[in-house]
Amino acid sequence: MGHVEHKKNALKKLSVGIMTVSSTRTLADDVSGRWMKKQAEKEGHEVVVHRVVGDDRQLIEQAAWSIINDRGPDILLITGGTGLTPSDVTIEAIRPLFTKELTAFATLFTLLSFEEIDSAAMMSRATAGVINTTTVFCLPGSLNACKLACKSLIFPEAGHIAAHVRRA
Repeated sequence: MGHVEHKKNALKKLSVGIMTVSSTRTLADDVSGRWMKKQAEKEGHEVVVHRVVGDDRQLIEQAAWSIINDRGPDILLITGGTGLTPSDVTIEAIRPLFTKELTAFATLFTLLSFEEIDSAAMMSRATAGVINTTTVFCLPGSLNACKLACKSLIFPEAGHIAAHVRRA
C-alpha cells in the first residue's frame, strides 16, 4: 500500500497534549504552547491538556508519564529544554522512554530549520518517538521553531502516524 492509500486511513480528529518545559514561563506567557494549542484546535483536534513544567529531568519525565497515562493523547507536543545549556534536559528525560524513535523527524526538522536560520540549525536537538500509544515530539521553545515543526511536519502527518501507532 502506497503513502497516498495510507493517508486515506489517517485519523481525522486527534487528542493532543501540550507540555512546555521552562523555569520562567507560566501558562499566561507561554507563547509557543498557546500557539500550538490554537493550531491544534484549528486543525480540528482536541487539546486534552496544556501544562508548564520546570527544567528538571525528573519533573519532565513524571509530567510526560502523567499526561500519557491520565489523558492518553495521540500526540504530545513538548516545547523547550532542547538546547545546549546545562538546564536543557528535555531530550535526556524523554528519549529513554521511547519504545520507537522517529529518527527522520530530527533530520527533516534540521533541514527545514537550516533553510530559515542557516548553520545555527545544528544546535537543534528536536526529536520524536512513541511512548505507549502516544507519539511525542520534542521541539525547541521558540515560537518560530514550533510553527515550522507543526505546520510543515507534525500536523500534516499526525493522523497518519496516530493510525499506525494505534494499530500497534
